[in-house]
Amino acid sequence: MGSLKKKNFMLICLMFLHILVLCMAQGQVHHYDFVLKETNFTKLCSTKSMLTVNDSFPGPVITVRRGDLVYFNVHNQGKYGVTIHWHGVKQPRNPWSDGPENVTQCPIQPATNFTQEIILSDEEGTLWWHAHSDWSRATVHGAFVILPPDGKYPFPQPDFEQIIVLGTWYKGDVMAIYDDAVASGGNPNISDAHTINGFTGNSTDCPTEETFTMRVSYGKTYLLRIVNAVMNEERFFGIANHNLTLVGMDGAYTQPLITDYLMITPGQTMDVLFTANQTLSQYYMLSTAYFDGFAEFDNTSAKGIIEYIGNYTPPSTIPSPTLPELRNATAALNFTASLKSLATPQHPINVPKNITRHIFIAISLNVLPCLPAGRTCKGPPVNNTETIISASLNNISFSTPKIDILEAYYRNINNVFTKDFPDSPELFNFTGDVTNISQYTTQGTKVIMINYGEAVEIVLQGTAIQSPENHPMHLHGYSFYVVGIGSGNFNNFSDPENYNLVNPPEVNTIGVPKSGWVAIRFFANNPGVWFMHCHLERHATWGMDTVLIVKNGSTPETSIRKPPAYMPPCPKS
Repeated sequence: MGSLKKKNFMLICLMFLHILVLCMAQGQVHHYDFVLKETNFTKLCSTKSMLTVNDSFPGPVITVRRGDLVYFNVHNQGKYGVTIHWHGVKQPRNPWSDGPENVTQCPIQPATNFTQEIILSDEEGTLWWHAHSDWSRATVHGAFVILPPDGKYPFPQPDFEQIIVLGTWYKGDVMAIYDDAVASGGNPNISDAHTINGFTGNSTDCPTEETFTMRVSYGKTYLLRIVNAVMNEERFFGIANHNLTLVGMDGAYTQPLITDYLMITPGQTMDVLFTANQTLSQYYMLSTAYFDGFAEFDNTSAKGIIEYIGNYTPPSTIPSPTLPELRNATAALNFTASLKSLATPQHPINVPKNITRHIFIAISLNVLPCLPAGRTCKGPPVNNTETIISASLNNISFSTPKIDILEAYYRNINNVFTKDFPDSPELFNFTGDVTNISQYTTQGTKVIMINYGEAVEIVLQGTAIQSPENHPMHLHGYSFYVVGIGSGNFNNFSDPENYNLVNPPEVNTIGVPKSGWVAIRFFANNPGVWFMHCHLERHATWGMDTVLIVKNGSTPETSIRKPPAYMPPCPKS
């Protein structure tokens, strides 16, 4: 009898273990409510009302595990239409919940709600979510943490974890700043401060402002999950007297990279270890601007404090890290070029070797004519003629349609977009003397059509038109491998010989160097309508965007899923 009970107990344990393993393999299901509403915040000695999620800035941290399924019911109690994007989530076959305004959906209008289904696949690490309509992401964003299914990292287990969100603060109404810039055709007003976890630090504009403080214990190791939610400036980041070890980026693991600074562009996320191994004291965590263009920009830094726990006299002057100078393009390029995938049997990569589709995209800042007649425009004058500032990919400035492109593609609605985005631009000396190259561009809603299963290489080439600068390019629906990066014009013969096809970094956002190039590769195995754009908000507003449509494969499993029962309606005219 005792033997039978023991066997039954063992059988029940095995069944429970099987169910547990099955649940881990299939992932868990989560439900969240996001309430968009105006909330009052006071910073830099002034108070304003701004759009937030659940009354918080930054917004709520979402923590799930790899392979989970997450439903977000977004309730818009704000004053204008908004969409939410899940940055870095591939959303296999499910562009319906990706979020970019009038690309995959129309805005969630005030007093309505929309439930988005977020399908996690192989992402693991730190991603983020943010508004993807107009400039509302300035205040609507938060971290999206995706843990390993078994809780074990491919690096030494940290003792503690800390979210670090780098952000932007405007004293004024962000939407009014956006509307004024669009109306004038000129540069938008710059921000007033940068933030770490919503704190502007000990700003000279308001010396009583609180500073983000992270308390640490000597000998302990901390995992920083860093999100760059800044609107228009790339950032250097470091901690005084402490080395940083990069172990993950954009929801994928990297080879450990020991460094004393990071260069992190808007849109990128990084997982970084540091050990509290210095003399008990206080040390500044510092975020400073990296900017290599000619436009006006916000050069404020953001400081946090690393504060050791223990008995000591706080320093009269808190040490700051020595970060690269503002325009140190070499430091920015060297950091990005040092990135490599972990590429182990437990975390394999699959780099396309035999490319079946080559695309070459020239990135430019441009102008458009000042129209209609009689309008006053504040773009850079060309031959003493007023202009509207613009931007382009292959000399096409993206024009956002009134009906979302996904619906038009899925339902065969005409006159919303065209399928003639060129695979290459007209050739010129992209990074050389462009005096005789027209600064004008043309607008269009042109998309790139890609067959399912193709091995794609895209070369992103910076140009010297108007203002050459670094461009953080982001692709929805995919992570891609950065197989090459360099300065000057891409050489189609010699540069591929130096590609890294062994362990290139797998990311979703990459900084194209000022007057330089980046080569990326991916397999087109996710059918759908996927936005590609610069993650500097002003550049995206000016038209530095396009759309990739990956066609359906030959089976239902390789085709876009059916739309949900409800999608936010688009305007009828």
